[in-house]
Amino acid sequence: QVQLVESGGGLVQPGESLRLSCAASGFTFDNYAIAWFRQAPGKEREGFSCITARDGRTVYADSVKGRFTISRDNPKNTAYLQINSLKPEDTAVYYCAAASDVRYCHLISMVYDYWGQGTQVTVSS
Repeated sequence: QVQLVESGGGLVQPGESLRLSCAASGFTFDNYAIAWFRQAPGKEREGFSCITARDGRTVYADSVKGRFTISRDNPKNTAYLQINSLKPEDTAVYYCAAASDVRYCHLISMVYDYWGQGTQVTVSS
């Protein structure tokens, strides 16, 4: 059974940091690109970071560049998202997703085969 399970979200104050995890099972993790998406209340889901399956090349949307870092540990079947200097506008449900692609990664949701259930990140003072 394929599963992606996000964890690490929570309520934090502006300026703080969080590290989200995405634990994968049921598929060959290093054959899949991983991406992080987020959806804020009343807004569309936004893809903002991805990492390729084996060589770990990364892509970031301009909105998060410099504050967010995506990484993965293939032997552990886990991907991570380090978020620094959190802002209230980062408040959203954060999802990880996996796409069967060993060469590239993309920030568009339609290419992703598997999705996690999401983890809530709330940034508020």
